[in-house]
Amino acid sequence: MSNHPVQIAGVMNDKIKVVIALVACAAGIVGYYLFASKPTLMRVGVLVAGLAVGAVIAWFSETGRNFLVFARESVRETRKVVWPERKDALRVTAIVFGFSIIMALFLFGTDKVLEMVLYDFILGWNR
Repeated sequence: MSNHPVQIAGVMNDKIKVVIALVACAAGIVGYYLFASKPTLMRVGVLVAGLAVGAVIAWFSETGRNFLVFARESVRETRKVVWPERKDALRVTAIVFGFSIIMALFLFGTDKVLEMVLYDFILGWNR
């Protein structure tokens, strides 16, 4: 049996940093709305300052650095995507719209048939 030392202090410090970063971002957003009577430039400045302070604090946590690595890898993977040509995209979009219209008509017809069977034949209600 192997006993590895647990590093709870590092994990706890990272959690505290993330919480402080979220509080800083929230303070920027709340400040933006609290200064509603002030000039727009000041309000935007408070918002940007809160978000910037939150980003800087998050940067010094392991979670923040992992998020940045994830974001970079996501951008790299997005560049690898082969996007369809315009003609193909329009054709697929037309197929989806056509199928949606056909399904809407089918469901409308089914609803009306079931309504007629239920109300007219089974219950005998006159509409």
